[in-house]
Amino acid sequence: MPYRRPLVPFTLAVVLALLAAACTADDGPEAARGADPVDEGLIEEAEEQAEKTELRLEALQEAVEAGTLGVTERIRNAPEAGWAGEIILNDTGDDWEPAIAADPASDFVYVLHNRYGVSPCQGPCPDPAMIVHVSRDGGETWRDERYLCECRGAHGQWDPLLEVVPETGDVYAIWMNDYKIHFASSSDHGRTWSEPVFVHEDVKWGDKPNFGTSPDGQDVYVSFNGPPDGDVYASSSHDGGQTWSTVRVTDDDRYHFAYGTAVLPDGRVVSTQISITYSGPAAAAEGPVQVHAFTSDDEGAAWTETVVDELELGIPCTSSWCYADFYDSGPALAADADGDLVFVYSGAAEPGGPRTVFARSSTDGGQTWSDRTRLSPVDVNAAFAAAAGRGDGDIRVYFADQRTGRWNVWYRSSEDLGDTWTKAVLISDATSGTDYKNAKGFIEFYGDYGEIAITGSGNTVAVWGEGPSYLGPGGVWFNRER
Repeated sequence: MPYRRPLVPFTLAVVLALLAAACTADDGPEAARGADPVDEGLIEEAEEQAEKTELRLEALQEAVEAGTLGVTERIRNAPEAGWAGEIILNDTGDDWEPAIAADPASDFVYVLHNRYGVSPCQGPCPDPAMIVHVSRDGGETWRDERYLCECRGAHGQWDPLLEVVPETGDVYAIWMNDYKIHFASSSDHGRTWSEPVFVHEDVKWGDKPNFGTSPDGQDVYVSFNGPPDGDVYASSSHDGGQTWSTVRVTDDDRYHFAYGTAVLPDGRVVSTQISITYSGPAAAAEGPVQVHAFTSDDEGAAWTETVVDELELGIPCTSSWCYADFYDSGPALAADADGDLVFVYSGAAEPGGPRTVFARSSTDGGQTWSDRTRLSPVDVNAAFAAAAGRGDGDIRVYFADQRTGRWNVWYRSSEDLGDTWTKAVLISDATSGTDYKNAKGFIEFYGDYGEIAITGSGNTVAVWGEGPSYLGPGGVWFNRER
């Protein structure tokens, strides 16, 4: 999640504790308090992260006392044909920003998200903490949830991501312990996980990761933003995540956010990102929004940048404690079996206007892109795209929009790499169940993103977060084709 936003003061002890966790072994809290601009930027980031966590925990406690936490009445659904109906993965958890992955050779489905107000152990353990859900039947039933790791000493865990290694069925996870991005794997369908590995030892901090893996799982690539002020970094592993090397990709005045990664059959790596500047009054975001594709043909050692589109910052978020550019979400990326790509992103035509969701395709590994195709309605604010692909041009997409005055999640698909698309289908179809849902939709998208995946049976599965405000508490919602 991005954190470079206008700040308010927070407890110095908490900030320094986060900094101690974020710095490398050679950089203690004293180094973090120095005048190095890298460290000053980290102080700002850590300050906001700590403050937002405390505010979310306060909102959670208020909901518990008011009896409004989680499911408060029967969930009623009106599912579209071919869909099972939207469900919440935990009735009482304050769950945020889910990731999903599906095994292309079976019906195992995995969901990873963080939860506020819980701890995986006694003592100094993270809050929020990462929760793992596993289904072996395409999301029809779920095992008891588990923690990803105790991760003692981390103050909080954020930005989860999951991939299933196609040739082995192993599950790979990436997430942040404070501002250290970690990797772990599971070879027993998520029951146990390897010891977490820090993926950028030589970079002081990292934020907003995204990653992809080769079919055999040996080559793993993580893109993230880092010092001094949101530049692109890329970490790569060529031994299944055991060891890592990192390169700096950009050196500019733009803050970058990675949202999509694909490793193509010829080994090319493609990362899709947006960038904006925080040069406005009180470090506010300013347009334009640039939409990027970064590619590497040498196992992540060097990267080529292409600016695919340029749009504007859209309608600001006015939810409690929300930052204005929260809805300016990044570009999802889907690859089919041949390595052909579809790139789905959103942005406004004019500053402060409604965002439109667009799709472009590439058949040359992201070197050139088709003209954009509009996926969302005209003059309706839309954002939070997710995409997945398989086969020959088989692409699945969802996005959220406010056509009813509330948020809803809509699904579209293409069998010809985005030349044509099916009619939009509503998949956030529950009309009751919580204080933030009714027949028109839900109040606020909870988290910067959700994800979509395709099971071994060819069915689409999707997750996203919903809540009453940016602060929550909210829940992770799931729907599946059947």
